[in-house]
Amino acid sequence: MITRLFVKASIVAGFIILSANAAGADLSKRQSELKSIQTQISAQQNDLKNTSKQREKLITLLKKDEQAIARAAQRVNETQVSLKTITAQLTELEKKQTSLNKSKIGQQKTLSKQLSSAYLAGNHDYSKMMLNQQNPSTVERMLVYYQYLNNARIKAINELKTTSEQLVKVQNEQLKKQQQLNAVMVDQRHQAKQLANEQNQRQQTLTQIQRTLSDKGAQLEQLQIEEASLKRIVEQAVATAKSNPSMNGLANQKGKLKWPTKGRVSERFGSSRSGQIKWKGAVLTAPEGQNIKAIAAGKVIYADWLRGFGMVMVVDHGKGYMSLYGHAQTLFKNAGDNVNGGESIALVGRSGGQTEPSLYFEIRHKGQAVDPARYCR
Repeated sequence: MITRLFVKASIVAGFIILSANAAGADLSKRQSELKSIQTQISAQQNDLKNTSKQREKLITLLKKDEQAIARAAQRVNETQVSLKTITAQLTELEKKQTSLNKSKIGQQKTLSKQLSSAYLAGNHDYSKMMLNQQNPSTVERMLVYYQYLNNARIKAINELKTTSEQLVKVQNEQLKKQQQLNAVMVDQRHQAKQLANEQNQRQQTLTQIQRTLSDKGAQLEQLQIEEASLKRIVEQAVATAKSNPSMNGLANQKGKLKWPTKGRVSERFGSSRSGQIKWKGAVLTAPEGQNIKAIAAGKVIYADWLRGFGMVMVVDHGKGYMSLYGHAQTLFKNAGDNVNGGESIALVGRSGGQTEPSLYFEIRHKGQAVDPARYCR
């Protein structure tokens, strides 16, 4: 728009110079037109400056929105883990209750039989029985027999008592766990609602940003800024990695590593992104909230929001190798944390202004991006 106005102003100015002698009466009119066009150019320039300022403010707001989403998503994930844990504990308690009930029934039957046997044998006065018995050996056998029955009954009663106490304890624990489960479920609904609210706020911000990027030149400028931001972070990561203890690197694992998440590769390494800008990594389209796993053991050297890439984690693997994970919904690790190969480190998301959930994944060696497909099978 501004370029067209400049051209028009130049034509008008030239026309004024050529026709000044022939049409002096029109000079004032042409000068007025030139001044009007110059005013429009100035207004357009001011609009561009204001749009750029507005865009920067919106980018800052997007960062806050996506960081809030990351916190909410992490809390939702934690409540989901708690739900699974408590549900598993309840299942174990139910199994234990079933087993105790079975034991209790068996013990009650055993005690019932013993009491029935004692009743059928009749009530005996031991002193009379001893006096009536003529044979001392018979008396001795009867005493041993009754002592045996008495001990068996005492043992059965004690076992039944212990089982009953354990059963009451398990039932109380079940009740406590059920109450805990209900509380976690309520908390999960609250966290899910908060997450949805944060996502709605982000969508509004994103819509406003898209309006400021309607021009292709503005979009290209935005991509260049994002690439510069990523380059700066990688340089910082390389400097940080040099101070880390030596690790094994990835050279011996070419073609053996698993992709960090299951999904479809929608953008490949080296393909055109916009103009001369090419993809330095791969984009994997995957369901939002799906686990992102570290491709190999390493140490986290960056875990924060980055313009254009959202929630980003960089893991140092040693020997100059590092992996980068972007567009995450939330990050589970912080800078300085150690990670194992295959360990969940983040969740797939749409951060960085993405409209669809995906993972941006890079592998770098000595700061230079390499094709992830050469390392991941």
